Amino acid sequence: MAKISRRKFIGGVAIGGVGLAAGTCYFRQDTPAPFLPRRAIRDVVSLDPAFTSRPPNIILVNCDDLGYGDLGCYGSTAVKTPHIDALAAQGVRFTDFHACDSVCTPSRAGLLTGRYPKRMRLDFPLFSGATSLKVKLLNQIGFAAGAAGIMDMDSEVGAEGLNPFEIAIGDALQQRGYRTAMIGKWHLGDFIKSPQFHPMEHGFQSFYGVPHSNDMTPFPLYRDREKIEAEITDRTKLSRIYTDEAIKIVESSKDTPFFLYLAHTYPHRPLAASAQFKDSSAGGLYGDAVEEIDWNFGRLMDTLKKAGQEKNTIVIFTSDNGPWYDGSPAGFRGRKGQSFEGGHRVPMIVRWDGMVPRGQLCDSPAMNIDVFPTLLGFAGIRTPSDRIIDGLSMASLLTHPAEPPATPRELYFYHQGTLESMRAGEWKFIRKINHYVWPLPVNAKLGWLTRQTTGPLPLLYNLKTDPGEAYNLAGRFPDRVRDYTARMERWDDGMKRNLFGVTTTQ
Repeated sequence: MAKISRRKFIGGVAIGGVGLAAGTCYFRQDTPAPFLPRRAIRDVVSLDPAFTSRPPNIILVNCDDLGYGDLGCYGSTAVKTPHIDALAAQGVRFTDFHACDSVCTPSRAGLLTGRYPKRMRLDFPLFSGATSLKVKLLNQIGFAAGAAGIMDMDSEVGAEGLNPFEIAIGDALQQRGYRTAMIGKWHLGDFIKSPQFHPMEHGFQSFYGVPHSNDMTPFPLYRDREKIEAEITDRTKLSRIYTDEAIKIVESSKDTPFFLYLAHTYPHRPLAASAQFKDSSAGGLYGDAVEEIDWNFGRLMDTLKKAGQEKNTIVIFTSDNGPWYDGSPAGFRGRKGQSFEGGHRVPMIVRWDGMVPRGQLCDSPAMNIDVFPTLLGFAGIRTPSDRIIDGLSMASLLTHPAEPPATPRELYFYHQGTLESMRAGEWKFIRKINHYVWPLPVNAKLGWLTRQTTGPLPLLYNLKTDPGEAYNLAGRFPDRVRDYTARMERWDDGMKRNLFGVTTTQ
């Protein structure tokens, strides 16, 4: 073993201690429920009486760690995605769309509820209940290293899964008579250990998939609440079997509006591709996995067309965050786990024949928390009245994608429970930044805690002229810095005073 200096040893012990302290705080569970139980959803989610037509079917495809630049329609030359590119040619492709967090669990929580994950205390990727102590400690040490000094240790953080009182998209759509199905990666609570976090407790009438990321153990396959494989040994089959199940949902839902949430396992590490696609792309094994997703997506779209449901189905294709170690952020700075653009700017394509124009671009900023109010609105459902929904409907952006909103949109970006940056129009302001590549892969060593230099904080970028976040303009525009600092402080204060976003109408 290499010799370690006294200073490094003491520093390592200190970081480890902070990591354990952060972990203790992070997983605290002593907050009473601020909302009515889930059985009272109908009391706070109402139907629009003016809506009398058959609601549209919805297919929401969410890839895992797919980068902004990993699709042909977003500029990839190494990875071929003709079927997803065809979707973009038939609908609206967003160029400035963002995940609400740059890692899995919080991003997925925001997507399904329309609320910032901070409100749900889902600030960090959740581990399986069987994760080894070594891995938990490594991640907690890194969590502390990235967050020490900037995380509010008194804040209400650390839910172990999606709270039972949250209203997810499926919960609301069932009020309109939708059949709701979830296929693929859940990662919103270890339902193996805690059944209250099962997808079927959160708006889905059926489930076929896995509890968490493919780098976690155990990695079982479930159908509804039944474990059908204790450990998936052949991971090359996942994209295909997920799509097989999705096809069955489409074929068996001709007389009922359906909501299908298809959350692919890939291209999250460890990567895998079937024999048909392995070594077939110019993007390595990562590219092989993406091309296999594309091929299976084509199968699903063919089924939708053969079933005569193509014109009355909203199809959405996106990703939960930017690429991790492989994959392309398309020239944007940063990757998964960072608040630079490459960490949270993701692909977003929407097709709805007859309602959304074909082959259009939308350059207006939007976020995955906007999906919830958008889909509810298209289904003639009003958003919950008892809580703040942070997302805004994208209906006008979809029907008139070339027309920017009259008022510039403010977006807030959290990482590890800390509000790090914000977006206002063409400006991006970063007051704090996690300086470490995070999260760690399961087989990580402490050497992965690689410091990323940013220069002095804060950082201010004009994304219109500098999309790569290469030129810090904070010194040139001190008034903007003061303005954005004040806005973020007001947002922080409001979140602390009303973390769960309880409204006065409850």
